[in-house]
Amino acid sequence: MSEQPPSSDDFDEIVEAETDRDPDLAVIEAGSRTLRAQAGPPQADTVPARPADPEVDQALREVEQELATRWGETKLEPSVARIAALMDVLGEPQRSYPSIHITGTNGKTSTARMIEALLAAFDLRTGRYTSPHVQSITERISLDGAPISHERFVETYRDIKPYVEMVDAQQDYRLSFFEVLTGMAYAAFADAPVDVAVVEVGMGGSWDATNVIDGSVAVVTPISLDHTDRLGSTPAEIAGEKAGIIKEGATVVLAQQPVDAAQVMLKKAVEADATVAREGLEFGVVSREVAVGGQLLTLRGLGGEYEEIFLPLYGAHQAHNAAVALAAVEAFFGVSAQGRTLDMETIRRAFASVASPGRLEVVRRSPTVVLDAAHNPAGAQATAEGISEAFGFSRLIGVVGTSGDKDVRGLLEAFEPIFAEVVVTQNSSHRAMDADELAAIAVEVFGDERVVVEPRLDDALEEAITLAEEESEFSGAGVLVTGSVITVGEARLLLGKG
Repeated sequence: MSEQPPSSDDFDEIVEAETDRDPDLAVIEAGSRTLRAQAGPPQADTVPARPADPEVDQALREVEQELATRWGETKLEPSVARIAALMDVLGEPQRSYPSIHITGTNGKTSTARMIEALLAAFDLRTGRYTSPHVQSITERISLDGAPISHERFVETYRDIKPYVEMVDAQQDYRLSFFEVLTGMAYAAFADAPVDVAVVEVGMGGSWDATNVIDGSVAVVTPISLDHTDRLGSTPAEIAGEKAGIIKEGATVVLAQQPVDAAQVMLKKAVEADATVAREGLEFGVVSREVAVGGQLLTLRGLGGEYEEIFLPLYGAHQAHNAAVALAAVEAFFGVSAQGRTLDMETIRRAFASVASPGRLEVVRRSPTVVLDAAHNPAGAQATAEGISEAFGFSRLIGVVGTSGDKDVRGLLEAFEPIFAEVVVTQNSSHRAMDADELAAIAVEVFGDERVVVEPRLDDALEEAITLAEEESEFSGAGVLVTGSVITVGEARLLLGKG
């Protein structure tokens, strides 16, 4: 017999049972359980494959092709005018739920996934919007912890398409690929409906298409140099753009930052009369130790300490992301005073459920093959430290395919100390750096004898695995595939994932 949705009596019982905790939080949880009972339990967070149904697959391909005719994510006209116009004709769907808005240079997607898991553990219906995707475009829009179905993605696009065309006709430039996807996400969240949206910016903040929401919590992950041609050439200049997501009266959760970037953020927070929670002061990582399959953490939140938290992700950077995520959720629930914490077991259960595909993700054993989407020097440094700490390979072979608009030399220099050899390659994107061009830079960093060139990614993977196996089955050698989210996504498919 199917479970019946909670009645009003059930609602009152849930609230009464939570009287030892914040009464407002109890009401939020009770109302959300009523919705979630009808929606069913959260699905496993997977990276979806292509649709098995040929008709659905064809419909999805048609949508992908139509989106591909629009400006890509690297071609921008800095303005929120078009997305604001789309929201207007759609009836402002982004106003129908509270939002947590995330900017920064590295760690945004992993932090978003952690925030989502924490909110879901407290029985809130969540919508998550992140970019770019690892394998499937549908990954970008998630409901209840799982990418929306292919069918729902197609339906959402078809629902808003007439309004998109209406806005296109009124603007100097058509809506871009990212702007249309953002509109789809906000519409899908309103239609669900969700209790809270977790939204990652595409680039920057002030003029990013996502910045038509009023995020009650603004999260800023570590800022470093990336997209310098559009955002600025210093951390302070980049922070100026990213500070644009800070809204009047919001709470700003600030990860550890370069001093000049932090100063810009704090100034913006003062101007917006926002409350600031800073990593290392109001919250942070108390301790961490490597554990089988991840790490064991003690985190200091805004309300107190949370001990014995298992996080199934590798690297110190993910521990810091976890601290930021916890503080963001505490801020969302109104936790600020020391001595009042969220339920410890719920927090532990949530963090233990977190997955972040393509972030130090093991996809094969013997030899071990790890995927990581690091694409700038700061991300590469964090990845290098994480893989050295968690895996301890006796010999590590790198497979690197990058985009042409990145600081490729800086990325390679970060990996040079840990790669015995590097196989340079390229992915299928038009943005990919040519393998020979990448090889020329790699030779300058690694020396000619440590660089192998394989333009095809499948050949590069085969060559790297062969090199790793040369020291025998029990040598402890491994392979790290990195340099781009696209490279990682294509490698994931080639290695049988998704």
